[in-house]
Amino acid sequence: MSMERLSQQVEAYTAWKRELMREITRYRSWLASSRLSSDAIEARLDAALRLLRTDHITLAFVGEFSRGKTELINSLFFSSYGQRMLPSQAGRTTMCPTELFFDPRSERPYIRLLPIETRLADASVAQFKRIPRHWVNIPLDLSDPSNMIQAFAQVAKTKPMPVEQAIQFGFHPDMLEDAGKPGLVLVPAWRHALINFDHPLLRQGLRILDTPGLNALGSEPELTLSMLPNAQAILFLLAADTGVTASDMDIWRNHIRQLDEDTQTSLFAVLNKIDVLWDDLAGESFVQNAIAQVQSATAKQLGINPADVLPLSAKQALLAKVRNDDALLLRSQMPALESLLCERIVAQKERLLESRVVNQVLALVQNSQHVLNLRLEKVTEQQGQLSNHQQDNGQLLFELTAKTKHDHSEHHKRLLNLRTNQRLLQRQGDLLCAAVRGERLDLHLDKLRGNLEGSWTTFGIHQAILHFFHSVEGDLHDLEQEAEMGNKMVAAIYRRHNEENPLHGIDAPLFNLRPYLRELQGLREKGDQFRLHLKTLLTEQRVLTRRFFATLVQEVVGLHQRLRQEAAQWAHDALMPLMQHTLEHKQLLESHMLRLKALAQDTQQARQRGEQLQRYASDLQAQLQQASEILRTLRRPAPIQRQGKVVTLPVASRQQGALE
Repeated sequence: MSMERLSQQVEAYTAWKRELMREITRYRSWLASSRLSSDAIEARLDAALRLLRTDHITLAFVGEFSRGKTELINSLFFSSYGQRMLPSQAGRTTMCPTELFFDPRSERPYIRLLPIETRLADASVAQFKRIPRHWVNIPLDLSDPSNMIQAFAQVAKTKPMPVEQAIQFGFHPDMLEDAGKPGLVLVPAWRHALINFDHPLLRQGLRILDTPGLNALGSEPELTLSMLPNAQAILFLLAADTGVTASDMDIWRNHIRQLDEDTQTSLFAVLNKIDVLWDDLAGESFVQNAIAQVQSATAKQLGINPADVLPLSAKQALLAKVRNDDALLLRSQMPALESLLCERIVAQKERLLESRVVNQVLALVQNSQHVLNLRLEKVTEQQGQLSNHQQDNGQLLFELTAKTKHDHSEHHKRLLNLRTNQRLLQRQGDLLCAAVRGERLDLHLDKLRGNLEGSWTTFGIHQAILHFFHSVEGDLHDLEQEAEMGNKMVAAIYRRHNEENPLHGIDAPLFNLRPYLRELQGLREKGDQFRLHLKTLLTEQRVLTRRFFATLVQEVVGLHQRLRQEAAQWAHDALMPLMQHTLEHKQLLESHMLRLKALAQDTQQARQRGEQLQRYASDLQAQLQQASEILRTLRRPAPIQRQGKVVTLPVASRQQGALE
């Protein structure tokens, strides 16, 4: 089996997203035709569509050099070319972090390389991505494999540099190769590589992150602070002939293991190069037993489930695919990894999308459906009354109109009351935003810069960063107190609404600060970890230290911005379901008053009046049928769930908490 199965699964996932986008767009048109649309609902639907358009699946390949990361990528994605596309041979090949993706906005494939000299700047890779002039651009010719190989070889390019300069760039000299001349070492020529490549899987939204070894993870803070945590899965490469070495364990403990607890990332260990254990003389049973022993020992050392350690041979799998040798492919055990990618990682992504998009849109559709059902009930009630009182339609219409006016007045009062509550909640939202306003963070940042510039000793850096995090945490705890008051206010408003509308109970949307507190705690721990594991904080390490804390601070700034936006959005949207419900009822009653007025002015017989109501009822039933179709489509299980192949994920128990 090749990657056809994963390709089919990712294609099904992408088709499912397109289906969701079509139904959301259809629902938006339906809302307009049913006179149920509002600015708040439009904003929610825009956000859902934007998330679906920008969604992708990222796989990160991590491990020490010579563990076969690039060979595995070649085997998984480039075997159709009949040769290795990415440079993969003994020794160090991938010298800089490399992202492979498909960019639909670009007219032609390319490789973009960020010079290593940009490490002297405090700017992160993400910031440099917005400045194209700093990158070296190399076009790719997909019709010429030799041209592609030459272009891809640039990723492995090195350059000689004095040891002192290499240290300034953040490299540790013990981890660099000698350049053949005294005082010179070889460093990567590039800091980061972006490869836009038209591959079926990449076109469907899959992204690949290939990382160098320990030195890159330690000297490029953005990898561990941002890129790896945003991946859906990390494949940690090990060699079957060496097992878990000391440097492997350093990477695992310092950069990978905590991601399993703090993020949505799934962690898997790939025990590569099992072909070194193959022994035809000893027999297949002996070989499989040896592989199982290494697999069990690896799982124990890393502290993960043995099922999450996948033994395979990327080299033999690539050879098998090129030669169409099914027996060799099966022996390489590559199908187990491909099955995992299909059944666990894509399934996890489907669950997250259901939580973040599908369930929210379903709630909106169900609410709209409920309002139309109320309209239909009113019409049916009036039809019954008209048919039972044909002799006194005038009096009946008068009574119906009076009752409708009274109901309209009550809903108008509720709407005014809700608008008053909305203004009160908006003031509470202003207090929320004030607790984390940008100016407060700027003051913390100014103090941090001053403290760091004033002392670059270990103790000085420790105190500066501790004080910074204490200050930010203090702001978040102030915000927590304001949020608690806002939540009490919203809960009381919803409780009153649910008492008045027992058939249409709505859960109060409370502001949840816990994910942000957990994220801030994780960033603080990473800062402590960096400080404790940095071998020296002498003058030569100042550039690396500055860059690390600049990257760390940017992550805190991003967290702060997201928190402010969510606080403001929550205050604006918290009462939206109640406002929508009450406004729709008010509009419903206004519509009925107009129809009753038309019926009262109509001089035709009661039978003709009943026909008008029947046409209106038919229109409502058609609209409800459309709503049911939208609901039915949205409720369809995600592709893997339809196949009945969902595997329990090791991170499933913490997904709900992460989404709160």
